[in-house]
Amino acid sequence: MQIPTFTVDAFTDRPYSGNPAAVCLLESDLNEDVHQKIATEMNLSETAFIRKLQPGDDFTKSSCFGLRWFTPANEVPLCGHATLAAAAVLFHIRKNTNAVLTFVTLSGELKAKRMEDHIVLDLPLYLTYPQVLQEVEDLIKAAIGDMVVQDLRYSPDTKNLLVRLSDAYERSVLEELQVNAQRLLSAEKTGKVKGLILTLKENSSGKHKGHDFYSRYFAPWYGVPEDPVTGSAHAVLSSYWSEQLGKKEMLAFQCSRRGGELKISLRNDGRVDVAGQIAIVLKGNLTL
Repeated sequence: MQIPTFTVDAFTDRPYSGNPAAVCLLESDLNEDVHQKIATEMNLSETAFIRKLQPGDDFTKSSCFGLRWFTPANEVPLCGHATLAAAAVLFHIRKNTNAVLTFVTLSGELKAKRMEDHIVLDLPLYLTYPQVLQEVEDLIKAAIGDMVVQDLRYSPDTKNLLVRLSDAYERSVLEELQVNAQRLLSAEKTGKVKGLILTLKENSSGKHKGHDFYSRYFAPWYGVPEDPVTGSAHAVLSSYWSEQLGKKEMLAFQCSRRGGELKISLRNDGRVDVAGQIAIVLKGNLTL
């Protein structure tokens, strides 16, 4: 059995930057354990599996598909960059004729639409709530040492802890920060944190004007020490920074080593549009 498989760099227009995801097109159902075996074999932060929902469905003509995401360690309920990658394979390789695709996922229905040189994802918007420092102090110290924290929030829907660094810091400080992801695992004692977002407001004295905020994302609890560019984390960051900056349209940059840019637009229905570009870098088949 041959499974068409692609590697797509998401949230970038340049190969070998942004966030790579594997995308598998499933003509028929796979045994449950095979999804995880393939994701472990691909060894990227996420592997996306697109499946047909009805016997007569077609990757070129149909507009609604099933979508699941697996890290090398386990299945996850939401992945933005692998959804962008999945839509890119359907739009650009299978030449899907629809302007909007709907994916049925563990996080409900997600839509991806073609917009000039971007693909726009319709994601849920996740609220954050103030977090008491004492409860997560060891985790924060393991991540950033003695750096100054400006704000601390928790997203119960995503189990993400959001740590906003002091506005006095510039982007280079976040970029150069060395985080030992294994230390995060041993320092997290509450059992409620599954992802750590470090974020920073654009310092207008810096040389990178144009972006509203920066971030890095760590998820060793899901087998991902650092994720290069994370759509789902921006479903959390969007609500936080919109409230802080009083803006609904924002430009974000995730300053991992590979780096990636996300255009954000908060909608009036409690969701968020996250737009990004893609680069397809590998086409082939997996053999089962």
